[in-house]
Amino acid sequence: MSEPVWGPVHQDIVGLLADHPADVPAVVDHLTKLQDLLVRLPPLEVSCPLADFNKLYLTITTSVLDGLYDDRFSDPVFLSRLDVEFAARYFDALRLWTDSSPGTPKAWSCLFERMHGPDARPLPSAAAGVNAHINFDLPFALVTTFDHLESEPVDGTDQHHDYLEINNIFADKIPGLRRGYLDRWQLLIDMLNGDIDDWYQGELVEYTRDVAWRNAQKIWRCRHDPQAHERERTRLDDNAAALGRLLLSPLGAFLQ
Repeated sequence: MSEPVWGPVHQDIVGLLADHPADVPAVVDHLTKLQDLLVRLPPLEVSCPLADFNKLYLTITTSVLDGLYDDRFSDPVFLSRLDVEFAARYFDALRLWTDSSPGTPKAWSCLFERMHGPDARPLPSAAAGVNAHINFDLPFALVTTFDHLESEPVDGTDQHHDYLEINNIFADKIPGLRRGYLDRWQLLIDMLNGDIDDWYQGELVEYTRDVAWRNAQKIWRCRHDPQAHERERTRLDDNAAALGRLLLSPLGAFLQ
């Protein structure tokens, strides 16, 4: 009999994934509980790859929730719905992997496969998760959100403005998170580089999220064409998987 996917916390994770969070506070609660479970997995040599991403995702989502409480966004209904739809795709991927389903997106599988080794360093693991979630999940979450709200992804709207505002949350939180993933020698190099790495990664997040918005607009136009929609899903999944494998490779670790 094969070992459960999540080892000693398998049943706890199955229970957590049994339902979708219905609002942003529930998303934060799910991510918090998932993090508590992931860090209890039998450790690899360095860290738990998925916990490294989940920690980052929890931090960003908590900041989004704070922004909703502080009236930071012009259309909180849109942003709340997007946050829930976005999280649902992550939890769905986890559920598929938990069930050993061949339908697990390849973009996520390349990270999930590292749970039992070979070891992946924290920063590449977090980056691979961000890649899967933004490059693959986000365009479809946007389409589902706009469809639910009977609107559409149009540049210059309040919704687009709020979407871009998330870039500022990344810019605020990523530097501290990134340094938390670095070894002592990497921290020294980071200090010598000054603000260059922070600027570069901020620009990269902004660019990647803009590409996700453009892909959402493309998917929106073909959303009623099953064949065209599936072609887009396959294209984005394949591209994100290829980048994820690169990020998790020795070359990817060097580049970061």
